[in-house]
Amino acid sequence: MSVTLHTTHGDLKVEIFCETVPETAENFLALCACGAYNDTPFHRFMPGFMIQGGDISLSRAATAADGHPPILPFDDIPKGGTSIYHPSALNQEIRTPALRHTSRGMLSMASRPVKDRTAPGMQNAAGPTVNGSQFFITFVPAPHLDGESTLFGRVLNLTAQDENGDVLGRLENSKAKVDKKGRVIQPKEGEEIEGEWEALKLVSVTIHANPFAK
Repeated sequence: MSVTLHTTHGDLKVEIFCETVPETAENFLALCACGAYNDTPFHRFMPGFMIQGGDISLSRAATAADGHPPILPFDDIPKGGTSIYHPSALNQEIRTPALRHTSRGMLSMASRPVKDRTAPGMQNAAGPTVNGSQFFITFVPAPHLDGESTLFGRVLNLTAQDENGDVLGRLENSKAKVDKKGRVIQPKEGEEIEGEWEALKLVSVTIHANPFAK
């Protein structure tokens, strides 16, 4: 199945590996479906390596506002985001050698270390790291991540001839400002200048088919 990630630099068509990594896929698709990823920044950007986003704690749609209830079944979203299984952990689903970071455009979860197995989002953790809501997309093959990160999808439009063109290339070549650690400095309203200082955001997501929908 596939989704389209509508970004500030065009639409990324992405295949999701639902059968191979079902819990990770369900988490990602559920967060897409409820709008938790809408208007969230790509907050880490390293040309020649990867771009990272998915921090739902930065999403206005993920928290209660204007008297409306939150769209997620909990309102204590920790800094950095969390999974739909919160307060339980979303454990790694490493599937090597079947799924490996062998090419550009691989979609993987950005994990975080388990420091307290009683903390929300860490409960029932099976290993030293767990996943939440954050993900990254590789700009190049990254074999050093095999066995470390849960790979759950791949970008389908990677050339100028593909539908929507090479949007990943546009993102990699964007005029974003980053600090020494690769953290994106997003322009505030009125500060963005095309070709000089550009925002990097995931605007919204279209799900083309969701096998987990009930």
